[in-house]
Amino acid sequence: MTKLFTVKCSIIAYTLDFKFEAGTSRGILKNKLTHFVQVHSDQFPESIGIGEAGPLKGLSIDDFSDFQEKANLILRRVEQIKFQANQELLLKQIDELQLSEYPSIQFALETALLDLINGGKREIFQNNFFNGNLFLPINGLVWMGDKGFMERQIDQKLEQGFDCIKMKIGAINFDQECEILGKIRDRFSRDKITIRVDANGAFTPENALDRLTKLNEYDIHSIEQPIKPGLFREMNKLCKQSPIPIALDEELIGVYGRGKRLELLESIAPQYIILKPTLLGGIVATREWVELANNTSTGWWMTSALESNIGLNAIAQLTANFQVSIPQGLGTGQLYHNNVDSPLMISEGKLSYNRKFDWELPDIFNH
Repeated sequence: MTKLFTVKCSIIAYTLDFKFEAGTSRGILKNKLTHFVQVHSDQFPESIGIGEAGPLKGLSIDDFSDFQEKANLILRRVEQIKFQANQELLLKQIDELQLSEYPSIQFALETALLDLINGGKREIFQNNFFNGNLFLPINGLVWMGDKGFMERQIDQKLEQGFDCIKMKIGAINFDQECEILGKIRDRFSRDKITIRVDANGAFTPENALDRLTKLNEYDIHSIEQPIKPGLFREMNKLCKQSPIPIALDEELIGVYGRGKRLELLESIAPQYIILKPTLLGGIVATREWVELANNTSTGWWMTSALESNIGLNAIAQLTANFQVSIPQGLGTGQLYHNNVDSPLMISEGKLSYNRKFDWELPDIFNH
């Protein structure tokens, strides 16, 4: 018989401080407010489960000014539930809470409860990544800034052994961005270095195709979200005409229900989709997107949404449950001065879980 248990929950706000000013087409990031959800249970007296709810400001559908108050109301509901200590049954119970308006809270709860029943060791899934035997290929992320700053980041990523670079574009002069891409291609062919670009919706339907045609001169692997989300007809047209494969990112936010997700994939027909569990509704939602992508021959990769190492660890373990061969967007663990120290390691363009190291939780946690 499956063990039943109840939990007590708490939520803690935590501000992550960037090591540099991180530029995007939506502005410059200097810090990021995130929240840690803790769960404990008398039935698991030696465990504390931790998950992360970190909405992205101006992007997540649960970016509320009273986020913590809303989260506390949900946590009080959670404390009334008798959970079943079984991975799939537990995920089903959380899904039945119908938290579609609170995707980051759903992800935090899934992570925290799985962590709890697995012993409070930050083990979300029992797989080869957590065991230290699987190395996930990742891309090196290059943030927007002036030309010199972007070029220094690229040199650093190449020196660190990355063979896939993702460059955010759309903030500085487009010709300057092309010049930077040209310098990479002067040094490395597409066989040596894969280049992805992320426009964060910065192009317009009127100029997008011209810009994509220009970018194609640099052997670009793919472009994320060239125009803003919601323009289905224009995006479908771009996906048909673009010489560069298109990956949907922001387009997936707020799309709930299997039917609507499938309709989006079939109506736009993108070459790829980008999966960010914090923005999409957590583990169950992300797994459904993967299934639908596979059924429609749509490529995909997983990406963090600037979480701390708590959230990044959960996403990496989720990713490791699938067969992945192309680089994932999981290289964000070194962005912050005050990240949670963890066994997550990056070497030669791969993310791994080094079992020789322990988690060192900040004092804000109830140890």
